[in-house]
Amino acid sequence: MTSEPYLSARLRRAIAEDPRTTELGVRVTVRGDHVLLSGDVACEERRAGLEAVVHEIAPDLQVVDDVRVVSVAEPEGSEELR
Repeated sequence: MTSEPYLSARLRRAIAEDPRTTELGVRVTVRGDHVLLSGDVACEERRAGLEAVVHEIAPDLQVVDDVRVVSVAEPEGSEELR
């Protein structure tokens, strides 16, 4: 298998370029036979897409998913400044 830094870079690039994900802010760390994904995404579909992309590039590695889905909607109400 490819060495860890090169595989991490390859996975980051695939995640950034794949139309299912197009994520630049997700961190990818490869340690042994595990891939740690961490960061924030806008929806559950994108989070699932991250794992799919990783499994296509590195099917033998186990994914540890620490990605959070965060709301990107406009805030409700007005902000009160004092």
